[in-house]
Amino acid sequence: MLKPIRTKKDYEKALAEIEKHLDAKKGTQEFDTLEIISVLVEDYERKHHPILPPDPIEAIKFRMEQMGLTRKDLEPFIGPKSRVSEVLNHKRDLSLPMIRRLHENLDIPTDVLVG
Repeated sequence: MLKPIRTKKDYEKALAEIEKHLDAKKGTQEFDTLEIISVLVEDYERKHHPILPPDPIEAIKFRMEQMGLTRKDLEPFIGPKSRVSEVLNHKRDLSLPMIRRLHENLDIPTDVLVG
């Protein structure tokens, strides 16, 4: 029987129920049940375990690591070496032009960079 997820115990039961229906074929009652339980679980998780947006500087550092970039590689987007250092050490905020250049050149979402 489907019901709202209000407690951790309800949540764990719903996860177990999802496990039972993972192989359900689209168009079946079992698949419909899987979809409904998944929506309920997603709602519970959004309310009780929200995922916070990443820190803008950590996002830049992560992208640097992914792309094999050095601090020097950021100079065209942020400015001179000293400014890059200040930004990466949380001593200077990103300006709108910096955000635009980082977004356009490193493909970091603007909403992440705005923080």
